[in-house]
Amino acid sequence: MTKTRVEKDSMGELNVPHEALYGAQTQRAINNFPVSGQRLPEPFIRALITVKKAAALANMKLEALDESRGKVIVSACDELLNSDDVMAHFPVDVFQTGSGTSSNMNANEVIATVASRYLKETIHPNETIHPNDHVNYGQSSNDVIPTTIHVSAALELEKHLIPAVETLIAQIEEKAGSVSQYCKTGRTHLMDAMPIRMDQSLLSWSAQLKQQVSTLRSHQPAIQSLAQGGTAVGTGINAHPDFAATFADTISELTELKFTPAENFFAVIGSQDTAVSLSGAVKSLAVTMMKISNDLRWMNSGPLAGLGEIALEALQPGSSIMPGKVNPVIPEAVAMASAQVIGNDGAITVGGQSGNFELNVMLPMIASNLLSSITLMTNSVSLIGEKAIKTFSVNKEALEEVLYRNPVLVTALNPVIGYAKAAEIAKVAYKENKPILEVAEAMTDIPKDELTALLDPKKLTSNR
Repeated sequence: MTKTRVEKDSMGELNVPHEALYGAQTQRAINNFPVSGQRLPEPFIRALITVKKAAALANMKLEALDESRGKVIVSACDELLNSDDVMAHFPVDVFQTGSGTSSNMNANEVIATVASRYLKETIHPNETIHPNDHVNYGQSSNDVIPTTIHVSAALELEKHLIPAVETLIAQIEEKAGSVSQYCKTGRTHLMDAMPIRMDQSLLSWSAQLKQQVSTLRSHQPAIQSLAQGGTAVGTGINAHPDFAATFADTISELTELKFTPAENFFAVIGSQDTAVSLSGAVKSLAVTMMKISNDLRWMNSGPLAGLGEIALEALQPGSSIMPGKVNPVIPEAVAMASAQVIGNDGAITVGGQSGNFELNVMLPMIASNLLSSITLMTNSVSLIGEKAIKTFSVNKEALEEVLYRNPVLVTALNPVIGYAKAAEIAKVAYKENKPILEVAEAMTDIPKDELTALLDPKKLTSNR
């Protein structure tokens, strides 16, 4: 049997694993919420510990927490942040009390345990650090968890997602420069249309991604606005009057990212509108990534019976029964991740509706899904850039085989012979499976050299 110790909270005594750093409230949550086995993401937990560190530093600056206790709380937070197995101490299920109180108390208990060891090793061998009275001083789960959602999302956005998308943009633009000499058949409704250059196709992706970066950046001021200082319901009860501003300055120094106190604590504690909006922006990026993934899949299709315009890097066998088959695994993985992000956004949207009076009560789920979406997109854009965009090759023969036979090229003759006559030529070309140049020469009095110039696919890719 597992060795245990007895811990006590306001509801009484409880057995806790002997070596666990957490206490009774965390154990109650473990017992009460055997829902998914899924913990809150590590970026959230690390942000939560950073919030506790910033709170201790701010309370020391304001002389609301004595220096001896404040310093050991900071040391405990540093020890946890520097630990490779920090998640071992945070076992609470995502699906818990809607305020995230269990996770807040999990952090308070773990930090208090570690800090108490430091305290006993220094000048107070007979004293301990209390999870509520000291670690949680001037705080409530109701402002800590919304703050941690914002801090963790802001850090992941600034340090990981946006840089990853910007790297992908650069990779696409570099690839576009290397394939600009190739012309391909454009497609609308998946049907042959006027020709475009390969670089034009790729640069449309980079333009989409640049818009997504712009949208993500537009959400940064709001996500970097914090609930901390509002405490239980937004009034700031039990917090120093200057705590919110001091905390924001402190966590800005710790993270090297500018945070500010919210203009209205009631709004950011009672709702999760900012998280919902940011999730929508990440979902929009997912939609773009699915479009890029599907374009790559179609262009790569074949190699004999599909379009076969490009060849994606062969990364693994594609079938357990069909030898030699290779599949577009990277675009498929990215498309699935994108679908998951779209699903996450749906759950976050429902979660955002659950702001009842002074508190939203789906905070852990919102935190988990938002960070999951950011992580999925960060990894997806990196993956598709490194293992698809940078490495695909162009099949020039496949492009040109259909390019010059495309009857839609006759569109270029509209200004010369009119739409109706051009349509007649296109119908004959389709029916007789002849190049449009050959049919146009037979059905008009335009000289062949002039027709050749008018129907040159590369010239048709530019209106200049």
